[in-house]
Amino acid sequence: MAVTMNTPPTRAAAPVHIRATLDDLAKLLLRVTLGGLMLLHGIAKIQNGIDPIIDAVANAGLPPVLAYGVFLGEVLAPLLLIAGVWTRLAAGVIAINMVVAIALMHATDFGTLTRSGGWALELQAFYLVVALGIALLGAGRFGLGHADSRLN
Repeated sequence: MAVTMNTPPTRAAAPVHIRATLDDLAKLLLRVTLGGLMLLHGIAKIQNGIDPIIDAVANAGLPPVLAYGVFLGEVLAPLLLIAGVWTRLAAGVIAINMVVAIALMHATDFGTLTRSGGWALELQAFYLVVALGIALLGAGRFGLGHADSRLN
């Protein structure tokens, strides 16, 4: 008596070029989403000024001129991310921007939950973690700086 085992058919893995294309599309989606959302914050600061940031920097005992670094993290770096140029560096700048924003503007919210149960810093943490992920992953093929893989 022969024993047969009914094993489910295995699905072949997608070809390498399809997986690579999907990886590159995912990187593009992350870059454009983070870059676009951060750029909106930068545009608001261009339109409304950065006086609260200048005050927070000065209150922290730092030179107020450092507040203008927000334009690097919320305007220049997001534009570079969207374009896929110097992506790893741009994502690193955004990550640093988020750490500074959390430290200067949101430190009192660190252990706070919102009325709906979410963490008060979930948006800032999400931006920070996505920026770190992009810094690790790079731009992928769909970016203007694709040829320079060290910074992209």
